Amino acid sequence: MNRISVLASAFIAMLLSLVSCSDKYTTYKGPEYILFSDTLYEFPVQNSEDYFEIPVVATTACDYDRTVAVEVNERTSNAIFGKHYTIESNTLTIKAGELVANVKVRGSYDNIEVNDSLGFSLRLITDKETEWNVYGTKANVLLKKACPFDINNFTGYCLLTSSFLMQYGKNGESKLVRTELDPKNENTIIVKDYLFDGYDIRIKFDPTDILKPLIEWEDQRIGTTAEPFYTKYGDGYIYVSQPQAYTSYFSSCEKFILQYMSMYTKEKDGSTLVFGTYVSALEWVSDDEGEKLKREGY
Repeated sequence: MNRISVLASAFIAMLLSLVSCSDKYTTYKGPEYILFSDTLYEFPVQNSEDYFEIPVVATTACDYDRTVAVEVNERTSNAIFGKHYTIESNTLTIKAGELVANVKVRGSYDNIEVNDSLGFSLRLITDKETEWNVYGTKANVLLKKACPFDINNFTGYCLLTSSFLMQYGKNGESKLVRTELDPKNENTIIVKDYLFDGYDIRIKFDPTDILKPLIEWEDQRIGTTAEPFYTKYGDGYIYVSQPQAYTSYFSSCEKFILQYMSMYTKEKDGSTLVFGTYVSALEWVSDDEGEKLKREGY
């Protein structure tokens, strides 16, 4: 969000909090402006039925209805109206006594690809005297395909590729693993024989923010120091933790995880010896593809 947008959003929030019929609040008595509540919106498209609402706000309430037109600037848009999205109406009405009305936008799920970067620009057509020249009358809308989350899509065969295996693995940078649901913890899977045979890892999915689907895990023991390093360090085990400098996330559409992890061992004095931070990509495949990879030696 740019600086003007931040200032404008704060200004709008202040105005909405001031306008009240209660005597204990001060009534806003400044100029009448009509504007978008922000300059940038990003919407996750999960289906082709639901509408997203883009608020258009007025700084003062009136005793009559106010109708505002909305137009798309196709020159600054790469999303195609009618193909990637539709708008319920090119006009909206702020009713008498009210301060907000919404532009309703609906994305076309089947016409948006996972890695598409699509957006369009909107402009309000209002009377000149209601335009705030500092803030303007434009807004940009970004559309991002977001497949519904299903924990079961992250079970079964999975191809693990790791920078740790690239450096220390005996059979290359990738290995085929299997994953299953954790019966004790919600939205959690167990990756069997994660980096080393006999050592599993639990990974929890956090789908709360559709546009920022994250994974997390507690510190866990995933192997011994002797296998990759041919000697004993610390207590002899390798542990993994989440590094603060990197974000680990998943994709429901592409059925993969990108996981950053710090590896360390525990010293007798309670300190830790960190081996480094590594990244792993886990990509789920069908049973048929998994069996094929197994025959190929993964």
